[in-house]
Amino acid sequence: SLLGINYYNYLNPLDKNNDQFTDVTLQHRISIFNKLSFIRKKNRVATLAGRYFTENRWGGEMRWNKSFSGTDSIYGETISTKRWELIGNYQLPIKEKMMFSFSTTGHKQNSYYGSIPYFGKQRIAFGQLTWDKQAGASHNLLLGSAVRYNFYDDNSTATLDTLSGNNHPDKYIIPGIFVQDEWKLNESHSLLSGLRYDYHPIHKSIITPRLAWKWTMKNKQVFRLNAGTGFRVVSLFTEEHAALTGARAVEIKESLNPEKSFNINLNYSKYFAFKGVTLNIDASTWYSHFSNQIIPDYDTDPNKIIYENLKGYSASKGVTLNLELNIGHRFKSLFGATVQDVSKVEKDDAGKRIKTLPVLTEKWSGTWALTYVFPGAGITIDYTGNMYGPMRLPLLSAIDPRPGFSPVWSIQNIQVTKRFNKSVEFYGGVKNLLNWTPAKNTPFIIARSNDPFDKNVQYDGNGKILATPDNPYALSFDPTYVYAPNQGIRLFLGFRTTLK
Repeated sequence: SLLGINYYNYLNPLDKNNDQFTDVTLQHRISIFNKLSFIRKKNRVATLAGRYFTENRWGGEMRWNKSFSGTDSIYGETISTKRWELIGNYQLPIKEKMMFSFSTTGHKQNSYYGSIPYFGKQRIAFGQLTWDKQAGASHNLLLGSAVRYNFYDDNSTATLDTLSGNNHPDKYIIPGIFVQDEWKLNESHSLLSGLRYDYHPIHKSIITPRLAWKWTMKNKQVFRLNAGTGFRVVSLFTEEHAALTGARAVEIKESLNPEKSFNINLNYSKYFAFKGVTLNIDASTWYSHFSNQIIPDYDTDPNKIIYENLKGYSASKGVTLNLELNIGHRFKSLFGATVQDVSKVEKDDAGKRIKTLPVLTEKWSGTWALTYVFPGAGITIDYTGNMYGPMRLPLLSAIDPRPGFSPVWSIQNIQVTKRFNKSVEFYGGVKNLLNWTPAKNTPFIIARSNDPFDKNVQYDGNGKILATPDNPYALSFDPTYVYAPNQGIRLFLGFRTTLK
């Protein structure tokens, strides 16, 4: 049995950038996890795990309290979440290797985004039976069937018949079957192929193939090539919380179709070892193509978030490199870098293809983690960090004074851990060593934070915001200009204990 309990309480509102809004979301969270593993004959698998999670969080004006929930006097966003999960695996007591896996989850959310309420609940049940079968000396087959039940209901138009006013929760069952063959061609090459068929009650037949090739070379070198397709039904209001803030009007232009994707990935790995020094190199390049993608449009109308299936396609391609260097049992290091080109391509009225960069997407990023151990003293020092290249940011008007792109930014941390014995250790450190926050590079983060319900915003006859002495940049309230954590440098202390 494995039991885990996590409790988190942060209820101290701070406003270091003086915009009268909390810099960090306040949270009160409890999570309980328990996993049971059962001993069975012939080492057959049987596990059951459960998790319960409850959380209350809020952010908004510093003057906000619970009495202002759902009102238009003091702005606040408050979310109350309750979630439970049950997951299990059971190997059938028969000669063949057959496994039944199941999961069920329930999720309930009560929230207010300013004066806009969002009350949603979702239940999902999933079951899958697989048969793992060796077919001759070179083939390993995996056959399976699955079924998924989904229930979703909220107080938005997502489950409301706008003509009759009746509520219609989203309920459907998706059955599916799949087959996978791992073919060992020889000692160096193997080929994995798979095909899955699902039936959606609305979108009908869904076929998703997959292909993977592995080439194991001498000197611990491995090449992998993977390709496949994907299919995803988007639940807009559960995945896009920006649609609920009330800062911009939400416009859904059409009945949203499922997103489809094709992706291909090439990976190379190499392992070196020499006199106590090890080096692992892992490099990948990829290309992903998305059709029917649903990308929030912040550009067409600064007062709206427009959702529709992309009239064209979007693509993501890039390379990533990861290095792991270890020297003896004292020094460990990880370095990673990614360069990517993410774009969406649409045709204008003249039929010309227009390529644009999505908002909040960086072209390059890097991460690192360095660890040094002093065995005799029982002390470990960890230095971690990340760095991001510029991202395009959502602006509200042509004269919005905020930068259209973020600067290069980095968050770096250091931690020192002292172990006293096998059961007790203390740790402490500094987060955000450089004391970097996005507010240092812009006149303000939240537009019109002094008027979050736009009561003093003036419009012309076409609904366009007018520039006035009180609103010289023709802006409306908008908290979506967020691309990085808003917490500066801070200290932390803690201890860990292991009970056996």
